[in-house]
Amino acid sequence: MHDWAPGASLDMLQQRAALINRVRGFFSRHGLLEVTTPVLSTAAATDPALRSMAVDRADGSRHWLHTSPEFPMKRLLAAGSGDIWQLCTVFRDGETGRWHNPEFMLLEWYRLGYDDLQMAAETVALIRHVMGDTRGDAEYVTYRDAFMRHAGVDPLSDSDQTLIEAALGAIAVSGPVHWTRAEWLDLLGSALVYPALGRGRITVLTDYPAEQAALARLKPGNPKVAARFEVFVDGVEVANGFHELADAAEQRRRFVEEQDRRRAAGDTVAPLDERLLAALEHGLPNCAGVALGVDRLIALTLGARSLAEVIAFTADRA
Repeated sequence: MHDWAPGASLDMLQQRAALINRVRGFFSRHGLLEVTTPVLSTAAATDPALRSMAVDRADGSRHWLHTSPEFPMKRLLAAGSGDIWQLCTVFRDGETGRWHNPEFMLLEWYRLGYDDLQMAAETVALIRHVMGDTRGDAEYVTYRDAFMRHAGVDPLSDSDQTLIEAALGAIAVSGPVHWTRAEWLDLLGSALVYPALGRGRITVLTDYPAEQAALARLKPGNPKVAARFEVFVDGVEVANGFHELADAAEQRRRFVEEQDRRRAAGDTVAPLDERLLAALEHGLPNCAGVALGVDRLIALTLGARSLAEVIAFTADRA
């Protein structure tokens, strides 16, 4: 294959376009407002698992390419936009592989008055619409039950050492030994739990540990659990959603905690998004939101073995 040519076949790209039109049709019928928000921001993600790409401008200022349109979309919600959705390209440094590309298409939408389970149900409906899925009703399983079933550990009550031993028994680790509990759980999930989900039918994983959901509300009466869900198809995570946290002071506290974790790990620490926090102080309406990886969903729908089969030019051909 010539280096200048697209990595995906023209047939795949035509099918990709048709599936994206299905997405647009779904939101058109449901009456959500399509919006566009900036790709560049003066703030960046605080999540220790994400690496933003920096852009140095001619005036000497530094901006970051967005890893998600979430923050400006929440500012629109606080301004009274109502239900909104967006298709956009996002950027996450260091994410390359079968199901990752540093530049990829994200679908994000928000519903006023929804909680996490209502949002999960609509996410399943969108996925079924795009895939033409007829595999039966989606399976709903809690994070705790999934880890007990597939990894043999209780992620909410087992000790850190128990989780570490289980993870080391599942996969060889050559990285740092100062990982947080959340990072060990993510490793264990990636090795044993997530690949087992979404087999034969869509799986919705609910009730994540609170430390893995910095942007979600906690479940009433259970501070260990957050109103976060993820959706899996054929062992691949395609969507991540929350009943959105609206408390500005609590959000600031969580952001600062994440910045401290990044600093301790030697990662870049970007400024907090003060405009988002000001919008939360003004008042974010009760809402839920979800981000869905469009390239992954397209690949799974078309039976592709990797994102490279459905993206015209992946990072290595850009």
